Amino acid sequence: MPLTDMPIEDLREYRPAVAAPGDFDAFWEGTLAAARAAAPGPAEFRPVDDSPLVTAEVYDVRFPGWGGHPISGWLLLPRGVARPLPAVITYLGYSGGRGLHFEHLLWVSAGYAHFVVDTRGQGHDTPDPVGARSAQWVGGLMTRGIESRDDHYYRRVMADCVRAVDVLREHPAIDPARVVVAGGSQGGGLALATAGLAGDAVAAALVDVPFLCHFRRGADVASGGPYLEIVQYLGRHRRDAGERAFGTLAYFDGVHFAARAGAPALFSVALMDPVCPPSTVFAAYNRYAGEADISVWEFGDHGGGGPAQTRAQLGWLAARGLGGAPAA
Repeated sequence: MPLTDMPIEDLREYRPAVAAPGDFDAFWEGTLAAARAAAPGPAEFRPVDDSPLVTAEVYDVRFPGWGGHPISGWLLLPRGVARPLPAVITYLGYSGGRGLHFEHLLWVSAGYAHFVVDTRGQGHDTPDPVGARSAQWVGGLMTRGIESRDDHYYRRVMADCVRAVDVLREHPAIDPARVVVAGGSQGGGLALATAGLAGDAVAAALVDVPFLCHFRRGADVASGGPYLEIVQYLGRHRRDAGERAFGTLAYFDGVHFAARAGAPALFSVALMDPVCPPSTVFAAYNRYAGEADISVWEFGDHGGGGPAQTRAQLGWLAARGLGGAPAA
């Protein structure tokens, strides 16, 4: 994709007038209180005794998310390092699942506990039992429940993400003061939302090419990916559908979560990204309330900086006292 968004000089100053709903904070306080109250019991961490890994302990996790629904995950703990451990929670990209546990070895190899959180309705191991398909729903998940903030798909997903922080901080192997949230694309948007919602429970956020930011701009300029589901939906409905749709999506916009996040954050953006246009990323980054840095990949597409960005993340965390655990 050629450079079709804004020049970098304009992006660094881009602060669109995107107002949060007046009851944004009350809505999320009520949502998280309801999610926590619905938990039927503690998380389950079941050892994977037949894992071929010798340098990591592996646990197949089920924890109660929104509505008490079971959310799947993998927890990998490095062997032979000092505990309690710093931890990285990874949220996943759109339509992706947690996969197999040995696909997730980088963070545990660097001395972190690594909690890989499945996304309800996307991974094979975590169904979404709420919100059957309706006549209003366009394929994909962006417009699922778009008629109401209470019913929208991402209300449940974002509540699940905060619940993942809750349960991991209670694990005896984890240092609750050193929990990092991370992800790319959808996962980056979810890490940003969690940083804004979980407050001091999050020590840092790694937010790569984040999705779910400045929905109106994404619908206007994205040339690929899930923002186009909004375009397709609005193209099929009456002219006033846009006001209602974007009114619902405002409750799930990373721009508003960024303004409420205090943990240090490292963002990344790719200037030739057709899925998460750089202006949508900078709209959130420029509103971030805490300490924030951003890696700009001038010729990157939606893959962002790839392994080079991961290396930057490791150094960035170490510089803030959040490096991996040393050998015991």
